[in-house]
Amino acid sequence: MRKLAMAAAFAALLAAPASAELPIGAKAPLFATDAALAGKAFAFNLRTALAKGPVVLYFYPKAFTKGCTLEARQFAEASDEFAAAGATVIGMSADDIETLKRFSTKECRDKFAVGAATPTIIEAYDAALVRDGKDTGMTERISYVIDQSGRIVFVHSDLDYRNHVRLTLAAVKKLERGR
Repeated sequence: MRKLAMAAAFAALLAAPASAELPIGAKAPLFATDAALAGKAFAFNLRTALAKGPVVLYFYPKAFTKGCTLEARQFAEASDEFAAAGATVIGMSADDIETLKRFSTKECRDKFAVGAATPTIIEAYDAALVRDGKDTGMTERISYVIDQSGRIVFVHSDLDYRNHVRLTLAAVKKLERGR
């Protein structure tokens, strides 16, 4: 009976989706990438951003899709609160820079940058969106808060966009109170 229960538990683990995020306390992989803010391309560097304060690094699957648009608008609406807490927000997707330029203006409302998540960045953050064992070429919806020392202090991984802004803002405010 015990062997049967253990076999069932093991089978359930195999059927569960793999966790696709870095753990709290891990050192955030540093990167530089092409990004867009207010429709203009620029070079984003995580090390440079962290020198100014904490960074909210959020991965989203694809620009101009319903959930990603609504999430970007929520981040735009909360951008003053993130800035008041000293945080930089950057969204990351596998979209090309021309798409990111349009998205940064239309949906991010010129309030925060969006960057090109290259295959190297996606791999470093374990952010590939995999369905039925196949890489979709998109990223998972994962939000990280990285403190100024470069450590991940908060992670939220959920394809439902609705709690990402609220939870990352709470984590940033908690960091601010701890200073």
